[in-house]
Amino acid sequence: MLLATDLDGTFLGGRQSDRLKLYRLIGEEKNIRLLFVTGRGIESVMPLLSNPVVPNPNYIICDVGATVLDGQTLEPIQPLQTDIESRWPGMLLIKKKLKKVKGLKLQQVSQERRCSYFFDETTDIDAVKKIADEMELDVLLSAGKFLDILPKGVNKGSTLKKLAAQMEFPVDEILVAGDTLNDRSLYETGFKGVVVGDAEQGLLEYTRGMDHVLHAKAKGAGGILESMRHFPAFRDYAKTTSYVLPQDRSGDTQLLLLYHRFPYEIKEVDGKQQKVSPKSPNGIIPSLLGFFSNGRTGSWIAWEEVRDKYGSRPADRYIDEEKYPNLIASPVALTKKEIDIFYKLFSKEAFWPVIFSFADKVKFNHEHWEQYVKVNRLFAEKAAAEADRGATVWVHEYNLWMVPGMLRQLRPDVKIGFFHHTAFPPADIFNIIPWRRDIIGSMLQCDYIGFHIPRYVENFVDVLKSHTPVKIRSRQSCAERFLTYSCALGVDKMTREIEAVGRIVRLGAHPVGVNMTNIRNIYEQPSTQQRIKEMKAQVKGKKIVLSVERLDYVKGPLEKIYAFQSFLEQHPEYHGKVELINICTPPASGMKIYDKVLAELEQAIGKINGKYANLDWVPIRFFFRSVPFEEVVTYYAVADVAWITPLRDGLNLVAKEYVAVQGLTEEGHGTLIVSEFAGVSVELPYAIRTNPYDSKDLVHGLEQAFSIDDIEKKLRMERLFDVVNHYDIDDWGKTFIHELEKVHTEETEIAM
Repeated sequence: MLLATDLDGTFLGGRQSDRLKLYRLIGEEKNIRLLFVTGRGIESVMPLLSNPVVPNPNYIICDVGATVLDGQTLEPIQPLQTDIESRWPGMLLIKKKLKKVKGLKLQQVSQERRCSYFFDETTDIDAVKKIADEMELDVLLSAGKFLDILPKGVNKGSTLKKLAAQMEFPVDEILVAGDTLNDRSLYETGFKGVVVGDAEQGLLEYTRGMDHVLHAKAKGAGGILESMRHFPAFRDYAKTTSYVLPQDRSGDTQLLLLYHRFPYEIKEVDGKQQKVSPKSPNGIIPSLLGFFSNGRTGSWIAWEEVRDKYGSRPADRYIDEEKYPNLIASPVALTKKEIDIFYKLFSKEAFWPVIFSFADKVKFNHEHWEQYVKVNRLFAEKAAAEADRGATVWVHEYNLWMVPGMLRQLRPDVKIGFFHHTAFPPADIFNIIPWRRDIIGSMLQCDYIGFHIPRYVENFVDVLKSHTPVKIRSRQSCAERFLTYSCALGVDKMTREIEAVGRIVRLGAHPVGVNMTNIRNIYEQPSTQQRIKEMKAQVKGKKIVLSVERLDYVKGPLEKIYAFQSFLEQHPEYHGKVELINICTPPASGMKIYDKVLAELEQAIGKINGKYANLDWVPIRFFFRSVPFEEVVTYYAVADVAWITPLRDGLNLVAKEYVAVQGLTEEGHGTLIVSEFAGVSVELPYAIRTNPYDSKDLVHGLEQAFSIDDIEKKLRMERLFDVVNHYDIDDWGKTFIHELEKVHTEETEIAM
């Protein structure tokens, strides 16, 4: 079989799931030959040849039939190419002849043996045709605005027919596919053909009544698959696709994830670029990938660093074709400078301090804001281009606050969900942002917005109320799952649905969970059990207090160290008997905002160890590096106390990871101390809550943890484990997607 297909709108068009099925079929079926037939010049076809998702063609007919090449070598196919060349007078002569014709504008595209123009209502088409006839050339019009001058008798169809004859392809084994009037010559060949769904009306009219042509219902690649089932000669190939018509589908809505990074990193291994697992994987990434493990179609959109802003753009690629056969990585190309300004400077200096209520650390830069908006626009445009009609788009984190508004303008048909992975501040803090109205206006274009806990939902609603009239359509009691009046971040009722600026937006609380399956697998590995045994022997019966955090002032690292110093001063009986293991993950390279924090932290730890340490005991063991998660699990299993005391934290997964591991141990005697200002505090009622702003209370938390008897410790940990085990990362993801996908987009618009 030879598939001769147009590109834009045809082979490259339609639903993503259909494209991937067709591409995979061609890649796996040795008896299918692929021929690109396009109006593009070869230069604009070249990027497709290095795209790992799109199969490479055996042949290429480009320049509307004027160029014919071997798809593997890109060498001209002779004598066809020489014959076309001999009938071409050259572009310079044609441009000179047409110079006086009004309304013609040469298209700035690569082109050989043809001249492509835009034309308008002022163009005298008859005059163009007369000049062309005198030069023994043809004129091809399409879409009411494109005009091609070609050698006489040369078009897509004529070149295809000659190529098929020269290569001795059986006529009844050729299928042609197109979607615009520019493709009509393909159907004049007499070969079986398909006009894909949503094609140009002129082509539909032209091919109406042609018995050898199918007018498909499905768009793009889906139309090609549909035609393969329609024509008996190609049905054997179609059987391998398990393709059904769109109206017969269910549960196959495309899902687009917009996240700040891909679930892999690109590294050079033995001189070749390869995808490797990220250095510091978190539970969210495996959960998000899990949505595609059953073959669901989707795109993961994230930035990818490029050296040259004007160089070649990174191509789409499979993330893992074996595990996720229909998931594509769609990069947004950013230079190092763009990333540094957008993420490392502006986001961390302007938004991060606001989000966590550190207003004194805020730095606003209007030029950097413009860069932030530009990057958000690139993400929105990428999503708009990749999304099937009615697709579900899930945007992640404050880095992409402006995407929903931009995407809604470009694609009003899609569902937009947004999850806020950080805290969300109260109105009096959020509103110090100079661009607060722009951000809120964008967020109100979402269909569903999720936060970790009800307090952040209510903060968001309060911010809205300070900008626009808001009608609360529904509320929900928080008591079933969350603490209410008994903790600093508690609220009794949570807003679930609002009406503002002519739209209905649904809201919800979805605390991220841990990857219990992964944690269980790591914990049960013999190598992990051996490390746990060895570490227990090393600590020699000492009480281990564990702190795991990223270097950041919002984590309150200095406050914790000073509190531990106070504990040692007040409790000499614990000297030599308790150690604080502080694992501190470095921030991303180039983020100088944290240099001062690190210097002060190292100085404070040095003073304490210098004062109290002896040959057998070091009070604080400080690890400033990325520690493999397998090693962290070992620390979780051995630690008597997890001391999690951020000044502010959107949630804090470390607390849950500690509970998850302790719940798997036979003893289960660990104790969790957690900051009242970490979102996780409202989920875990059996943890010891502490005020990280009060050194006395931090010390009291340690005293309480050491005074609880083993029976109470075990009961507390069992209750905590029940929560963490039930509300795991998979539950988080499925619950959010369920809430988003049950939204009917048309119901979010209010009649004004």
